Amino acid sequence: MSKHPAETIELELAILMRRFLAATTHLKVGMLDRSAYLLLHQISKHGSAGVKALAEEFHLDISTLSRQAAALEQKGYVYRIPDPQDGRAYTLQITEDGSRELAHTMKVRSEFVADLLQEWSTDEQQRFGELLTKFNRTAFVER
Repeated sequence: MSKHPAETIELELAILMRRFLAATTHLKVGMLDRSAYLLLHQISKHGSAGVKALAEEFHLDISTLSRQAAALEQKGYVYRIPDPQDGRAYTLQITEDGSRELAHTMKVRSEFVADLLQEWSTDEQQRFGELLTKFNRTAFVER
């Protein structure tokens, strides 16, 4: 009896997440942890952002994101820009050190993935990337 495609996808995603997290954490593929990498990437790509907007983007509590942002600030990877309208609010901007560390981590992680996919054709890699992008854009959208 064949499985429903969702069963296969769910299991393979679980395996992928566990293995990729282990490789990028324990094998030190890049120096940034997953949360730092994603936050810096978001700020780098889309410009300065407030904690609330970032929390919404990543589906996290504001307190969780605030702790992650504070850790990045302590390392010198981001700095706060006060909101001129509200003295309590601020946006986060990436620093030169943050940009440099993000670029290094992106390079190392991309090389790691490229090595994993070396036996795949360019067309297979392209299609896999397209499908992952589609999945990420549609899978967890508020309904």
